Amino acid sequence: MKQKQQILRIIFGCVAVGTLVLASGPAHAVTTSNGPYYATPSWDQQLQCDTTATCPRFIVLSNWSSEAVLDRETGLVWEQSPATTTNTWSNARFHCTSLTTGGRKGWRLPSVHELASLVDPNQSNPALPPGHPFTNVQSSGYWSATTSADGPTIAWGVVFGDGGVSTFGKIAPFFVWCVRGGMNADQY
Repeated sequence: MKQKQQILRIIFGCVAVGTLVLASGPAHAVTTSNGPYYATPSWDQQLQCDTTATCPRFIVLSNWSSEAVLDRETGLVWEQSPATTTNTWSNARFHCTSLTTGGRKGWRLPSVHELASLVDPNQSNPALPPGHPFTNVQSSGYWSATTSADGPTIAWGVVFGDGGVSTFGKIAPFFVWCVRGGMNADQY
Protein backbone atom coordinates (compact mmCIF):
# COMPACT_ATOMS: atom_id res chain seq x y z
CA MET A 1 0.00 0.00 0.00
CA LYS A 2 2.80 2.42 0.89
CA GLN A 3 4.57 1.72 -2.41
CA LYS A 4 1.32 2.37 -4.31
CA GLN A 5 0.95 5.77 -2.57
CA GLN A 6 4.52 6.72 -3.52
CA ILE A 7 3.87 5.84 -7.16
CA LEU A 8 0.66 7.91 -7.14
CA ARG A 9 2.53 10.89 -5.61
CA ILE A 10 5.20 10.67 -8.32
CA ILE A 11 2.58 10.49 -11.07
CA PHE A 12 0.61 13.40 -9.54
CA GLY A 13 3.81 15.44 -9.21
CA CYS A 14 4.74 14.86 -12.87
CA VAL A 15 1.23 15.80 -14.02
CA ALA A 16 1.28 18.97 -11.88
CA VAL A 17 4.69 20.06 -13.18
CA GLY A 18 3.67 19.33 -16.78
CA THR A 19 0.49 21.36 -16.36
CA LEU A 20 2.41 24.32 -14.94
CA VAL A 21 4.92 24.24 -17.79
CA LEU A 22 2.22 24.10 -20.46
CA ALA A 23 0.06 26.77 -18.81
CA SER A 24 2.83 29.28 -18.23
CA GLY A 25 3.41 30.06 -21.93
CA PRO A 26 6.00 32.55 -23.21
CA ALA A 27 6.80 35.77 -21.37
CA HIS A 28 5.57 38.98 -22.97
CA ALA A 29 7.22 42.39 -22.65
CA VAL A 30 5.41 45.70 -22.59
CA THR A 31 5.52 47.57 -25.90
CA THR A 32 4.05 50.73 -27.33
CA SER A 33 2.23 48.74 -29.96
CA ASN A 34 -0.97 46.69 -29.89
CA GLY A 35 -1.03 43.12 -31.07
CA PRO A 36 1.61 40.42 -30.80
CA TYR A 37 4.91 41.51 -29.35
CA TYR A 38 7.22 39.35 -31.33
CA ALA A 39 6.90 37.72 -34.72
CA THR A 40 9.27 34.88 -35.38
CA PRO A 41 12.13 36.65 -37.16
CA SER A 42 12.85 35.36 -40.61
CA TRP A 43 15.00 37.04 -43.20
CA ASP A 44 12.66 35.79 -45.93
CA GLN A 45 9.59 37.61 -44.59
CA GLN A 46 8.60 41.14 -45.45
CA LEU A 47 6.45 43.15 -43.04
CA GLN A 48 5.02 46.10 -44.95
CA CYS A 49 5.10 49.59 -43.45
CA ASP A 50 2.77 52.13 -45.01
CA THR A 51 2.23 54.62 -42.19
CA THR A 52 3.23 54.97 -38.56
CA ALA A 53 -0.15 53.55 -37.53
CA THR A 54 0.11 50.54 -39.84
CA CYS A 55 3.73 49.50 -39.46
CA PRO A 56 3.84 46.08 -37.82
CA ARG A 57 7.54 45.69 -38.54
CA PHE A 58 8.91 48.05 -35.87
CA ILE A 59 7.93 48.20 -32.20
CA VAL A 60 9.25 50.87 -29.85
CA LEU A 61 10.09 49.06 -26.61
CA SER A 62 8.53 51.03 -23.77
CA ASN A 63 10.10 48.74 -21.17
CA TRP A 64 13.48 49.97 -22.50
CA SER A 65 12.51 53.60 -21.76
CA SER A 66 11.37 53.85 -25.41
CA GLU A 67 15.04 54.11 -26.42
CA ALA A 68 15.12 50.92 -28.48
CA VAL A 69 13.15 49.49 -31.40
CA LEU A 70 12.48 45.84 -32.16
CA ASP A 71 12.59 44.96 -35.85
CA ARG A 72 10.12 42.08 -35.99
CA GLU A 73 11.32 41.18 -39.47
CA THR A 74 14.89 40.39 -38.42
CA GLY A 75 14.62 40.04 -34.64
CA LEU A 76 17.24 42.74 -34.11
CA VAL A 77 16.91 45.56 -31.55
CA TRP A 78 18.12 48.98 -32.76
CA GLU A 79 18.74 52.26 -31.01
CA GLN A 80 15.69 54.41 -31.67
CA SER A 81 17.86 57.51 -31.91
CA PRO A 82 21.42 56.86 -33.09
CA ALA A 83 24.19 59.25 -32.11
CA THR A 84 24.45 62.44 -34.19
CA THR A 85 28.24 62.63 -33.96
CA THR A 86 30.68 60.92 -36.31
CA ASN A 87 33.48 58.51 -35.43
CA THR A 88 36.26 56.58 -37.07
CA TRP A 89 35.52 52.87 -37.53
CA SER A 90 37.54 51.90 -34.44
CA ASN A 91 35.82 54.52 -32.29
CA ALA A 92 32.44 53.42 -33.66
CA ARG A 93 33.10 49.87 -32.41
CA PHE A 94 34.12 51.24 -29.01
CA HIS A 95 31.03 53.48 -28.88
CA CYS A 96 28.65 50.54 -29.37
CA THR A 97 30.52 48.26 -26.98
CA SER A 98 30.40 50.95 -24.26
CA LEU A 99 26.79 51.96 -24.88
CA THR A 100 24.00 51.72 -22.31
CA THR A 101 20.65 52.35 -23.99
CA GLY A 102 17.28 51.49 -22.51
CA GLY A 103 19.07 50.35 -19.38
CA ARG A 104 20.87 47.62 -21.36
CA LYS A 105 24.46 46.90 -22.31
CA GLY A 106 25.42 44.39 -25.01
CA TRP A 107 25.25 46.71 -28.01
CA ARG A 108 27.53 46.21 -31.00
CA LEU A 109 28.27 47.60 -34.46
CA PRO A 110 25.99 45.82 -36.97
CA SER A 111 27.20 43.82 -39.96
CA VAL A 112 26.71 45.47 -43.34
CA HIS A 113 23.84 43.06 -44.06
CA GLU A 114 22.06 43.91 -40.80
CA LEU A 115 22.46 47.66 -41.35
CA ALA A 116 21.31 47.41 -44.97
CA SER A 117 18.21 45.47 -43.83
CA LEU A 118 16.81 48.80 -42.61
CA VAL A 119 17.02 50.36 -46.09
CA ASP A 120 13.89 50.86 -48.16
CA PRO A 121 15.21 51.32 -51.73
CA ASN A 122 12.03 53.22 -52.66
CA GLN A 123 12.75 55.97 -50.12
CA SER A 124 15.45 58.60 -49.70
CA ASN A 125 16.72 61.13 -47.16
CA PRO A 126 16.64 58.86 -45.17
CA ALA A 127 16.13 55.63 -47.08
CA LEU A 128 14.01 54.03 -44.35
CA PRO A 129 10.55 52.42 -44.60
CA PRO A 130 7.54 54.75 -44.29
CA GLY A 131 6.22 54.73 -40.74
CA HIS A 132 9.57 53.84 -39.16
CA PRO A 133 9.90 55.06 -35.54
CA PHE A 134 13.57 56.13 -35.71
CA THR A 135 14.74 59.67 -34.97
CA ASN A 136 17.95 61.56 -35.77
CA VAL A 137 18.89 59.27 -38.68
CA GLN A 138 21.23 61.23 -40.91
CA SER A 139 21.16 60.97 -44.71
CA SER A 140 24.83 60.15 -44.56
CA GLY A 141 27.16 57.19 -44.09
CA TYR A 142 26.95 54.76 -41.15
CA TRP A 143 29.67 52.28 -40.22
CA SER A 144 29.16 48.54 -40.26
CA ALA A 145 31.38 45.99 -38.53
CA THR A 146 32.20 44.37 -41.86
CA THR A 147 35.80 44.80 -42.97
CA SER A 148 36.42 44.79 -46.70
CA ALA A 149 38.13 41.78 -48.25
CA ASP A 150 40.21 44.31 -50.22
CA GLY A 151 42.18 45.36 -47.15
CA PRO A 152 42.19 45.68 -43.36
CA THR A 153 42.01 49.48 -43.50
CA ILE A 154 38.65 49.50 -45.34
CA ALA A 155 35.15 48.72 -43.99
CA TRP A 156 31.63 48.60 -45.42
CA GLY A 157 29.04 51.23 -44.65
CA VAL A 158 25.49 52.22 -45.59
CA VAL A 159 24.55 55.71 -46.79
CA PHE A 160 21.00 56.41 -45.64
CA GLY A 161 20.54 59.31 -48.08
CA ASP A 162 19.97 56.87 -50.93
CA GLY A 163 20.44 53.47 -49.26
CA GLY A 164 23.74 52.84 -51.03
CA VAL A 165 26.23 50.31 -49.68
CA SER A 166 29.94 50.96 -50.19
CA THR A 167 33.40 50.71 -48.65
CA PHE A 168 35.26 53.51 -46.88
CA GLY A 169 38.64 54.02 -45.25
CA LYS A 170 38.36 53.22 -41.54
CA ILE A 171 39.74 56.61 -40.54
CA ALA A 172 36.86 58.49 -42.22
CA PRO A 173 34.25 60.10 -39.96
CA PHE A 174 30.88 58.34 -40.24
CA PHE A 175 27.82 57.93 -38.05
CA VAL A 176 27.17 54.98 -35.74
CA TRP A 177 23.93 53.03 -35.26
CA CYS A 178 24.24 50.28 -32.67
CA VAL A 179 22.27 47.03 -32.54
CA ARG A 180 21.59 44.14 -30.14
CA GLY A 181 20.68 40.55 -30.87
CA GLY A 182 21.40 38.33 -33.81
CA MET A 183 24.87 37.07 -34.32
CA ASN A 184 27.38 39.23 -36.06
CA ALA A 185 29.76 36.84 -37.82
CA ASP A 186 31.97 39.63 -39.18
CA GLN A 187 35.51 39.68 -37.86
CA TYR A 188 36.99 42.85 -36.40
